[in-house]
Amino acid sequence: MSNNKDNNALLLGTFFSLYIAQAVPMSFFSTALQVLMRQQEFSLTTISMLQLVKVPWILKFLWSPLIDKRCMTVGDYKRWIISSEIVYAALILGAGLLNLETNIRLIIILIFLSLMASATQDIATDALAILSTKKEEKSMVNSIQSMGSFGGSLLGSGVLLMVLHHYGWNGVTQCLSVFVLLALIPIIYNKKIKLQTEKSKQNVARWTDFIWFFNRREVWPHIVFLLLYYASIMGLLSMVRPYMVDLGYTMKEIGFLSGVLGIGTAMLVGYPAGMLIRRYGVEKIRIFFAACILAATVYFFFISLSHPSHLLLCVGVMLLWMCYGMGTVVVYTSSMYIVRGGREGTDFTIQIVITHISGLCMAILSGKIADHIGYNGLFAVEVAIAVVSLVYVSYLYRHHWAEKKEKENLNED
Repeated sequence: MSNNKDNNALLLGTFFSLYIAQAVPMSFFSTALQVLMRQQEFSLTTISMLQLVKVPWILKFLWSPLIDKRCMTVGDYKRWIISSEIVYAALILGAGLLNLETNIRLIIILIFLSLMASATQDIATDALAILSTKKEEKSMVNSIQSMGSFGGSLLGSGVLLMVLHHYGWNGVTQCLSVFVLLALIPIIYNKKIKLQTEKSKQNVARWTDFIWFFNRREVWPHIVFLLLYYASIMGLLSMVRPYMVDLGYTMKEIGFLSGVLGIGTAMLVGYPAGMLIRRYGVEKIRIFFAACILAATVYFFFISLSHPSHLLLCVGVMLLWMCYGMGTVVVYTSSMYIVRGGREGTDFTIQIVITHISGLCMAILSGKIADHIGYNGLFAVEVAIAVVSLVYVSYLYRHHWAEKKEKENLNED
């Protein structure tokens, strides 16, 4: 029993180090580089080019079938993860050795390539996480993924931004490359990772597999779930910073509330969310968290009716990020149950990309809605979306148990 617990702790620690290694540099680049470039009076057009560095994480499903095809054993996955991570670190180091004022375009290109390597590592890591865990363990590995992502964002956009003033672009970036390499230590020395499901050489992935994912009838209800589940939360998150600006909060206060208090809350709820899913099942917890998301949107609607106190806003920010953190674990765990054998990396990547696209669309729409009908009107719309989401996941739950009961009756006959 003790041996199993030690192995599980080692496995979770291994994945945590890989996920946080992805998140820290990416969050640092997306926040610190914008600040530095504006301080050095780069044009807004040049700064806007930074958005292009996120493209590899949107398009990574295009090369995910290659990784599924090439990886048949734990050793294969380790080679892809380690090699991608080394390339990732080397490109970050290259960007850190350049002068920000004279080589900005080359730096942006190197960051773009580094995030391609990071996205590749993520595909292989996700596939290995799916294959090396049993069904009842998947919620915990997704808790670790959520904690690693939010913890990385907290470090990259919070702590590193604070030390940047003292150590400069070159010093911080070079340290980041070392950090990325250090994150490989657990995966290199963990010899106890085993595939719970052996991959068949007859069932190898093809380049077109990301298209055939949508060819299954049972996938479409799940896609609607991915689009709806925390769409309301994504809309709120995109507008809560401008909302705080209009309430009179300073940049420093907003940074603390959103970047430290908010993200810190999302990180802390990741583990208990996984425990709840493991104990009660993802179907029941989906409904419970959907109700929490509805409560968060209703809360913001009511506090927006007047000028909220600092305490009320702090509670709202924590509630918002808590729902986002819990919802992330639910979405990741649900997505792992939908993957096809031999296409684990491809199928999981497609589903996560769908949530990214949904979040991007909600962020754009929320801005337009807020411009036309104000924050109070926007929050009312988000309440309506959260209600639809809760009704939908409740329907999915009833449908799931109806199918399960029908199968049990057939087996009895």
